[in-house]
Amino acid sequence: MIRLTARQRQVLLLAAAGNSNARIASALGNSAATVAETLTAAYRRLGAADRTHAVTLAIYHGVISIGDLARIAQPADTQETAA
Repeated sequence: MIRLTARQRQVLLLAAAGNSNARIASALGNSAATVAETLTAAYRRLGAADRTHAVTLAIYHGVISIGDLARIAQPADTQETAA
């Protein structure tokens, strides 16, 4: 079974929702460099080559779910505004 730290899972989930490293950093109170390092560590644990591969593997292995994605906020630039 593949296990990620709570922070790795959180950052990967935010990345899976379409957030940039800068936006994730701002939301979590970290630097973009810290977010990048956290994602790189998650990629290593998952055996992933890149962000998309990591998200796919995380879903496949049950580390994150589509339901998890549905429960988090989407990036502001992709949210639809109410009329």
